[in-house]
Amino acid sequence: MSGELRCRAPAVATQMQDDANVRVTRWDFSPGAETGWHRHGLGYVVVPVTDGTLLLELPGGATTEARLTAGVSYTRDAGVEHNVINGGTAPLSFVEIELKSLVG
Repeated sequence: MSGELRCRAPAVATQMQDDANVRVTRWDFSPGAETGWHRHGLGYVVVPVTDGTLLLELPGGATTEARLTAGVSYTRDAGVEHNVINGGTAPLSFVEIELKSLVG
C-alpha cells in the first residue's frame, strides 16, 4: 500500500448463499477491477468460473500473480489479507465459498 493513488473499478460481489455453514459469493471483475483491501475471517475455497490472472497486492507492498483455471479450485486459511485485482485483459469470475462450520 504505497502512497500512490490508484483509481480502479470495483469487482462486483453477488452473494449467492449465506447460512450457518457457508457464505457463497460470486466475484466478477472487469479488466483491472479490484476487491479492495480485506482480511478473510474464515477459511475459504475459490472455484474459478473463467481462466485468468489475478494480481494480489499484499501487506508491506509486495505483489504476486496467481493463474486461475476454470473449475480448478484452491483453498486458503482464515487470516489472509490482500487486495485482489484482475491482472488480465479479459473479464474474470470466481466463486468464493467461506467455511463457517465444518460440523453439521
